[in-house]
Amino acid sequence: MSVFDQFSLAGKTAVVTGATGVLGGAMAHGLAAAGAKVAILGRRAEKAQEVVDAIQAAGGAALATPADVLSTDSLSITRDVIMAEWGRIDILVNAAGGNMPGATIFNDVTFFNMKEEDFDGVVKLNLNGSLLPTQVFGEVMADQGSGSVINISSMASTRTLTRVLGYSNAKAAIDSFTKWVAVEFARTYGAGLRVNAIAPGFFVGEQNRAFLLNPDGTNTPRGQLIIDHTPMGRYGEPDELVGTAIWLASDAAKFVTGIVVPVDGGFSAFSGI
Repeated sequence: MSVFDQFSLAGKTAVVTGATGVLGGAMAHGLAAAGAKVAILGRRAEKAQEVVDAIQAAGGAALATPADVLSTDSLSITRDVIMAEWGRIDILVNAAGGNMPGATIFNDVTFFNMKEEDFDGVVKLNLNGSLLPTQVFGEVMADQGSGSVINISSMASTRTLTRVLGYSNAKAAIDSFTKWVAVEFARTYGAGLRVNAIAPGFFVGEQNRAFLLNPDGTNTPRGQLIIDHTPMGRYGEPDELVGTAIWLASDAAKFVTGIVVPVDGGFSAFSGI
């Protein structure tokens, strides 16, 4: 096998949760371009079909599989649909997640009046929203003896970022979850199962646009602080996550498990001085 063939995903089936979002959608397109058949999992059926149509228009193979990542029953039904259609699951990208206003220390929300249910909600969305798909789709991988799970962490998991209390703790949990399951899968189900994570730096998406950019496209004060602490001096582009996702999903990373890969323009390496 040539070094380039190692990165091919031909013959593999991928499930991407949160694939109707900006970052999840970019990775879904990238995996399809590398040869994988991609199940587009999101709560919005119409949006999932739009992603499928775009992938198919580019020559890729995709299937709309709307589901709720916080419902084992919903995920199990989706797993059965994918297995009936393609017969295997080789890659799981847990891209569903995000922040919630109630767990963000901003405006009227302080550390002391933040509601427990809001904190629990954002932790559940990110942590349980990765745990449950890994249980449901990972079981197929365990039966096969091979598979790659890719979780989505964040700079907020290791660097203290003001305001995002719930999100920071949720993503720190993702880092721990990634390492724990990597060890469990390899030791219990074999070296063919791998679990890793990608920690994006700052990318402009639906949820954080108003925090980072003014209506005229200039940086907000918070956005400018981020740029000032990012050595490359810019936000990331969604397709800049694709190369790392393909590497972690492919045979090129078959001896890589339990790591969190920053894709952050140098943010995690810079002290700010």
